[in-house]
Amino acid sequence: MADSLRRSVFLPGVPHRNPIPNASLVRGVLMSSVINGVDDSSGIVPETLEEQCELMFTNARRIVEAVGGNVQDIVKMNVWLKDLEDRKALNVQWEKMFPDPANRPARHAHQGHMRAELLIQCDIVAVLPTT
Repeated sequence: MADSLRRSVFLPGVPHRNPIPNASLVRGVLMSSVINGVDDSSGIVPETLEEQCELMFTNARRIVEAVGGNVQDIVKMNVWLKDLEDRKALNVQWEKMFPDPANRPARHAHQGHMRAELLIQCDIVAVLPTT
């Protein structure tokens, strides 16, 4: 039986390999599973870091919007890079999604060990207004 306080979030075209949702929402707190730069229309992971990063941010946005929120509700983003020194593509998309330096979530970048085709992935925490 599902817990009535918890809502699982599934993004069409962005499934996980394991039996888990893309995110879970409980009492206005949204915690995502890992978010990759996969193209939801084809299921393909692009070859370049820039393309993967752009899709990763798009998928993060889609997750928070799927529960009625927006990117301003994101309070923390953890990012894993295959090459921790390569943050240029990450910072480009970061500044596009969060253009105001005085209104950005916290972020932490880590060295990542992930599937061979993945160059970057993240997870997010968002706090949505409860009604």
